[in-house]
Amino acid sequence: MMAVHAHPDDESSKGAATMAKYVSEGVDVLVATCTGGERGSILNPKLQGDPYIEEHIHEVRAREMAEARDILGVKQEWLGFVDSGLPEGDPLPPLPEGCFALQDVDEAAGALVRLIREFRPHVVTTYDENGGYPHPDHIMTHKISMVAFEAAGDPERYPEAGEPWQPQKLYYNQGFNRPRTQALHDALLERGMESPYGEWLERWHTMGRERTLTTYVPCGDFFEIRDKALIAHATQIDPDGGWFRVPLDLQREVWPTEEYELAKSLVDTSLPEDDLFAGIRNN
Repeated sequence: MMAVHAHPDDESSKGAATMAKYVSEGVDVLVATCTGGERGSILNPKLQGDPYIEEHIHEVRAREMAEARDILGVKQEWLGFVDSGLPEGDPLPPLPEGCFALQDVDEAAGALVRLIREFRPHVVTTYDENGGYPHPDHIMTHKISMVAFEAAGDPERYPEAGEPWQPQKLYYNQGFNRPRTQALHDALLERGMESPYGEWLERWHTMGRERTLTTYVPCGDFFEIRDKALIAHATQIDPDGGWFRVPLDLQREVWPTEEYELAKSLVDTSLPEDDLFAGIRNN
């Protein structure tokens, strides 16, 4: 299994419990990280203003990624592209020269094709066409993933990238979905607890079309590992922040799965699924 992500920390906030589950079952899991996150802001207020971190953010985030990788038990490779940053303002400023989001899609996909052919995954996960949210690096991750999935098995494309290998299934991460968010919100209120999801639900209609959830992977036993991996990205995550306001026991009771949208499949499968390898394991 290969999980393609834009930045270090994305692997721990999107599908981390799924990866930890499959690792526990003996599945070989590789995270492909497109950029180094070098233009990411320091989002943890406890670390903001630290001059060493600000000056060495690339190295710091690489160390955080190594720790998270070890917690999850996965392998990890860098594709070597440069973080595009998240442009803000009106009008939006141009993206920085040389960044990931400005690369030629077919050329950039070559790095991912090479990694797919080396690792030989049966399943690939990535982002949908909106990037999950419209960060330019997330959208670019989607674009190169789509090209690489189709090209990796074609001996006439990217012949310099190694022997062809065709993955069997491609999924979009859809862990941030309305049914899950609504269920957790309602459960918190029913128990007299504060919900961090009220504002999200109020503006959900502005966040794009509802996605089709096809695959629900039971992985509640691995939520604690997921959270530990996320906290390892200390510059990006406040351990006292909103990510961790829903007790794990409540999450396991109310919504013990992570969700995906099956985008492409070269094997027969029946929807909904509870396994990313459905249709593959018995072939």
